Amino acid sequence: MVIPEMPQDDTTTAAAPEQANPSTQTEQRPWKPAALRGLRLRCPNCGEGKLLKSYLKVKHSCDNCGQELYHNRADDGPAYLTILLVGHLLGFALHITYMQFRPDPLTLALIMSLVTISASLLLLPRMKGLVVAYQWAKRMHGF
Repeated sequence: MVIPEMPQDDTTTAAAPEQANPSTQTEQRPWKPAALRGLRLRCPNCGEGKLLKSYLKVKHSCDNCGQELYHNRADDGPAYLTILLVGHLLGFALHITYMQFRPDPLTLALIMSLVTISASLLLLPRMKGLVVAYQWAKRMHGF
């Protein structure tokens, strides 16, 4: 079956709208400064306003510059990054601690459990800030 071609009229243009009008293109946002601001739990745009209003709840917008922050879709990304970092760090710490000091297994388990919980609670909001800032820098999900 042969599909006939549509006739070209003079009102259609061959160029895409973004290529036809360069003013509609958006400028690149540098992701490294935004990621560092996110790790500090600050607004990825200005670096001054707070990013979170509670432990993991992202503010609707920045108090300082007014940047909307509700577009984020961090979902499980921060949890995966936290598990990845804490798992690797604690794996090395467990090996070094056991080989150097040979503590009682119960003592070692209690210490490593305490360090794991503390590190996870400390890193989780920072990983959320990192993910939100990266999404802002790459203009993902409506940013």
